[in-house]
Amino acid sequence: MSYVGNLLAKNERVVKISRDHWIVLLTTVLIDGLASLIIVGLSIVGAIFSGWLVPLLGILMLVVPIGHFLFRVWVWWNKQHVITNLRIIQISGMVRKRVSDTLLEKINDIETEQTALGRLLKYGDIEIIAGSDSGIDAFYRLADPSGFKKALLDQKAVPGRLEAPAEPKRQGGDEASDVADVPELIAELDELRKKGLLTDVEFQEKKRKLLDKI
Repeated sequence: MSYVGNLLAKNERVVKISRDHWIVLLTTVLIDGLASLIIVGLSIVGAIFSGWLVPLLGILMLVVPIGHFLFRVWVWWNKQHVITNLRIIQISGMVRKRVSDTLLEKINDIETEQTALGRLLKYGDIEIIAGSDSGIDAFYRLADPSGFKKALLDQKAVPGRLEAPAEPKRQGGDEASDVADVPELIAELDELRKKGLLTDVEFQEKKRKLLDKI
């Protein structure tokens, strides 16, 4: 299972995965490409006047710009903006992952901004204004911002996205069975809280209602 798949709660599904536009790598391409050309040029000149030693050193020096470019591409690839039917998940980092999320129901407004070049190359900035406890999530130079915004709005329009798991119905009013299942239900609610699908206040309220049955 992918890293994103491991983050999903029960009945949660991925709707869209976006990354920053490739233009964020343009500076890296220019710098590393220019450095590589200079090294190759100096190696050719050295081969003409100094034999094979300078070209050999040049080949070894090419590892630096090429390695730096591959590293920046790896960082770019591992930065993901994921829309599910419940929330937005932001993932960054390669070995040490950083994950943050915002519930769709907390989103109050979505603002997009595109320059003329952004419209041409299909990238732009998005600001997602959420509740007072979440603030503003900003996505700069995001690929296909219109598609990202549309996916968000489509999911917000779906009714009943986030519902706590219903308590199982009991046959014949079996109170003993109800009481026995309370710890299991509390554990399920705690998992939802840890994943950010329930606030601490909601968790404590539902937990109290279950404990009242004992």
